[in-house]
Amino acid sequence: MSDIEDKTAKPDDILKQDGAGEFFRTAVLAILLALFIRTFFFEPFNIPSGSMLPTLQVGDYLFVSKTSYGYSRYSFPLGLADFDGRVMEEKPLRGDVIVFKLPTNPSIDYIKRLVGMPGDRIQVIKGRLYINGDMVDREEVGLKRVEDPNGGNQTIREYIETLPGGIMHSIYEESDSEDLDNTPEYVVPAGHYFMMGDNRDNSRDSRVKNEVGFVPEENLVGRAQSLFFSIDQTANIFKPWTWFTAIRYSRIFNSVGPVRPPEGAPAQ
Repeated sequence: MSDIEDKTAKPDDILKQDGAGEFFRTAVLAILLALFIRTFFFEPFNIPSGSMLPTLQVGDYLFVSKTSYGYSRYSFPLGLADFDGRVMEEKPLRGDVIVFKLPTNPSIDYIKRLVGMPGDRIQVIKGRLYINGDMVDREEVGLKRVEDPNGGNQTIREYIETLPGGIMHSIYEESDSEDLDNTPEYVVPAGHYFMMGDNRDNSRDSRVKNEVGFVPEENLVGRAQSLFFSIDQTANIFKPWTWFTAIRYSRIFNSVGPVRPPEGAPAQ
């Protein structure tokens, strides 16, 4: 008589199977919850370039509010949605720092400041921003030493710029005679926005029509809300002791938005 294999599971085996199943279900639920939050509420981004200095620095990590402007097909990961326009739409405000899909290549995320609304006339003359024929006010703060992308440091001039409506934010200018400091006049089409980087002489933005140009409203991903982490370029993955000294603790939880006048204050 041949032996018959006992296929009855032992209690320990059952416990192991239940534990593995519970872990798998928990992991799937956690992933689904993270995707839900990322799609409909907040999405994390990091800053890889200095085009938004001094507002955003290389190594900043920030949350972008997905509820601020409603949802378009670009709000959903992996191209899961396919529809035109926006739903639950809210209009952005001048001065907002916005993540958007690059119009010439929607697979790329850009972050810039909204300076031109639909119908506005935008021009830069000798480094000064003009909106609808009026020169935007700026006040010099002074010279700043900033890290050069190729290593070392460079001296750059900081200003406080005041957009129409009294919206204030900082900008950097190397000089008023760089490549994008004299432009033709741009008339922003309906349903589009004009974006500029705060590091004016080191930003490829709506002034460069064949790369960025006017940004369609459906390309808006969300408004930059606040930083949740920031680390400078001295961190070395092979030197753990540098991980903590490289953290910019003073920037964590900083708000990204511009300074806006109180409600009811007269427009400038």
